[in-house]
Formats: sequence, C-alpha cells, structure tokens
Amino acid sequence: MLKQYDEGRRSRALGMLLVDRKNEFELLEDSIFWSVHESKDRIRDKEGFVMNFCLEVSAAFGTWNGDAALEPNSDMKALTFLRQLAHGKKTMTELCHLLNLSYTLAEEFKVIYRRTE
Repeated sequence: MLKQYDEGRRSRALGMLLVDRKNEFELLEDSIFWSVHESKDRIRDKEGFVMNFCLEVSAAFGTWNGDAALEPNSDMKALTFLRQLAHGKKTMTELCHLLNLSYTLAEEFKVIYRRTE
C-alpha cells in the first residue's frame, strides 16, 4: 500500500505522524510482531511496515462496510488482521482498540500526506 505514495512525501508524512504517534506505533508493532520478537530488530523499516499494515486495515474496512467490492482474498486478509492483533489479548475491547488505532493512523497519514508537497 505504501508503494503507491511518492517516496519523499511518504517519508515526510510518516515522520510528521511519528512525532505525535510514536507510542501508538510501538503498541501496534508489539502486536503485529508477536511471533518474531527475536527477529523484530532485523526489520529495517518497522514504522513503514506498521504504516503499511494500518493502510491495509483501512482499505479492508471499505470492504467490511460495503463501500468496496470483495476481493478474492478478502476473507483471508480479515482473518490475518484479526489473528495478528488478537494474539495475547483477553477481550474484544482490546482487539477493537487496536483495529481502531490502525484505522485512525492510516487516515491521519492520508491527511498529512495530502497536505505535504
């Protein structure tokens, strides 16, 4: 998803978002990389990976609410998002919080990206 954005503007927008949302990125990072904690440090662009995950969740929401057509792999993408975020959580509230956070970060990124030139 991030590849569809201009690299320079994308980096500026992500940097601006990280100024205020670093803690949220770290929370999502811990949830997304639960199965690879020992190799998490080998991933070069963790923030970019998390942002891409958030953009995927945002795009999937369009499918979930009926604004976008179903893709052939929509069901597997949804299950993957839920499995990644729900691992180790005790309540649906925790899972919903992470889904909302993912969606919100993606939408904020899009707004910041549009404003950068």
